[in-house]
Amino acid sequence: MENTDSRANKICMKIYRVGVETLVAACDAELIGKTLKEGEIEFCISKEFYEDVIGDEELLKRHLSQATIGNLVGKRAVKCGIEMGLIDRENIIKICGIPHAQFALI
Repeated sequence: MENTDSRANKICMKIYRVGVETLVAACDAELIGKTLKEGEIEFCISKEFYEDVIGDEELLKRHLSQATIGNLVGKRAVKCGIEMGLIDRENIIKICGIPHAQFALI
């Protein structure tokens, strides 16, 4: 893993490996620690789940290229998933105006 260790790069990510599956959880750095509340939804963007490595869009794309499952929150993180063809725009939800998308490759 590469860590630029600078929030200026703006994306936090954490990689989980279980068996043959690789989950990449990523969010825009400024969202760490926030809880988004909208109607019945309460979505916590925890440091424990999303932050291990801090990097830029290129680093996230490198990790996403190895992912079988993804959990992306924030404009920059979701944009990477779209650009890589992993996320369809119609599958993005917004919670308090913040985009969130997930994918699983079969």
